[in-house]
Amino acid sequence: MTGTPSHALAIVDYPKAFTDQVETPCYLISEDVVQRNCELLAEIQQQTGAKILLALKAFALPALFPLIGKYLKGICASGPIEAQLGFEEFKGEVHTYAPAFSARQMERVIRFSDHIVFNSTSQYLTHLPAIVQSGKKVDIGLRVNPGHSEVETDLYNPCLPGSRFGIAPEALEGFDLSGISGLHFHALCEQGADVLVRVLESFEARFGSYLNQIQWVNFGGGHHITKSDYDVKLLCETIHAFIKRHDNIEVYLEPGEAVVLNGGVFVTSVIDVIEGSPHIAILDSSAETHMPDVLAMPYRPEIVGAAPAGQLDNTYSLGCISCLAGDSIGTYSFEKPLQAGDRLVLTDMALYSFVKNTTFNGVELPSLYRFSLKNQKPELIRSFGYEDYKSRIA
Repeated sequence: MTGTPSHALAIVDYPKAFTDQVETPCYLISEDVVQRNCELLAEIQQQTGAKILLALKAFALPALFPLIGKYLKGICASGPIEAQLGFEEFKGEVHTYAPAFSARQMERVIRFSDHIVFNSTSQYLTHLPAIVQSGKKVDIGLRVNPGHSEVETDLYNPCLPGSRFGIAPEALEGFDLSGISGLHFHALCEQGADVLVRVLESFEARFGSYLNQIQWVNFGGGHHITKSDYDVKLLCETIHAFIKRHDNIEVYLEPGEAVVLNGGVFVTSVIDVIEGSPHIAILDSSAETHMPDVLAMPYRPEIVGAAPAGQLDNTYSLGCISCLAGDSIGTYSFEKPLQAGDRLVLTDMALYSFVKNTTFNGVELPSLYRFSLKNQKPELIRSFGYEDYKSRIA
């Protein structure tokens, strides 16, 4: 079994006939690509017996939940609001984790979750009475620090020294695990199965003595499973071997990006061109509000028909519309000069995009569209306006 080369299909799945029909700025989500990704994930579930969850922090679009829900077992949430969305809209298992919960949050988390993962033993002991009093059967897990990570960008590395994520081995020495159903670790970010092998080795060295006391282990997210060069065979072998070593223990994975990798584009229009060196094309979108990872990670989106600066005849800095001085997507070159009205299509923009949008500066939120190649036109899921901005601040 090999990964689906979804990146090679991305441009085919977004013909100009579709990107020309939408209002900009917008996200345009391909149901065909998302389905292909989910089919691969479902095959892994079938091959290994593992359960795969959708991480809502990466993609939370209820309009596509019926499609994704045909293949995946549920969702993982980062708090009560995502848990409620998963419970009401996805109709599968709901696993909820946060670094800490307030008492008010925990009341809602219990109501909407099947599994609750605590970040410390003190949080577990604090909230255990509320769980017991609720009378609801909830699987309780603890997030642990596996002690190994190969994430290169510190902002996204959960295992840096001093990390607030996960329990150290010494904190579990002598601790009563009789009420704990599972352990959770997360240490990957857009990485392959070879990295998982090394993280898992460290996890077992640190916490292996506890695995005969629990029923499941969650391998977290960050698995780049649907990327074309991902070693799916190694992933399956790794899961199989782990389950066999630990008496048929249950395994979960909770990717977000892999579910929608190459499943969406962002369509934006040029609204002005300022002559200079380089020329500046002003877009109707914003990196600060619409694509924050471009500035935070930093992340450079691929643009259909564009190349790095200097490789093609016409080079432009792509400036955006907020008042932030550094609100720019970057510098790109194009075969033809850009002019007002031209559309740019940024690829692989379904993940960690609209879930992070803000209305800073009153910048309009992009519309959301979906489409399938069997249909003749995109379907508008949601557009946004003044009331969406006002309702967040007044």
